[in-house]
Amino acid sequence: MREKKPSGMSEKEYEIVELLRKLDINRPVALTLACLSSGEEITSREIEKNSSLRQPEVSIAMRYLKDNNWVDIREEKKTEGKGRPVKLYRLITPLEEIVHSIEQRIILESRSVLNNIEKLKRLA
Repeated sequence: MREKKPSGMSEKEYEIVELLRKLDINRPVALTLACLSSGEEITSREIEKNSSLRQPEVSIAMRYLKDNNWVDIREEKKTEGKGRPVKLYRLITPLEEIVHSIEQRIILESRSVLNNIEKLKRLA
């Protein structure tokens, strides 16, 4: 069943989301990656608006992207008013490389599963 496309997302971005989801990438990470896929710097608020994610979901997705060294986080002080600085995010690893690393992970997992099946066949 196809999920509803967030209104702030292009068809291409949403296709990226759907394909990432089929590769077992969790929804917040897939939506966040799609929002960042243009390579432009974007605020967490813009990600929330474009992806229909809530702030905690964006934070969790960003932690995953940061742990994989795929995203750069920069803080910019607000020009008006008080409050926390605005966080700006940008992919530092091209989407093609991210896809390649996902592909490598899936290949390794598949080999492990096939090895276990072969061992079971020998034991049967």
